Amino acid sequence: MLLEIISCRKCTDFQTQNEEEAIITDWANDCYRGHRLDKLVENDDDARSDTRLERLVMVAIWCIQEDPCLRPSMRNVIQMLEGVVAVPMPPISFPL
Repeated sequence: MLLEIISCRKCTDFQTQNEEEAIITDWANDCYRGHRLDKLVENDDDARSDTRLERLVMVAIWCIQEDPCLRPSMRNVIQMLEGVVAVPMPPISFPL
């Protein structure tokens, strides 16, 4: 859900011209790993310049981990979103 809010897109968009962007979880992870978060919000200048963007994407990637044991608790998610606790680097694994 957080990725949909960040990018203003649905979780799947098979109408997109770029096949790599069709599944938002894959695309967001690729953008994050490739240091191209600007692509997630390319039509929103305010979001592109928002210093919280990387933190929000990192939290979202934590929340979509395939292994439920790796996902943070809702309390921890809220703390990360509020900036109360640091967001650790998400693991590489994520749902395909």
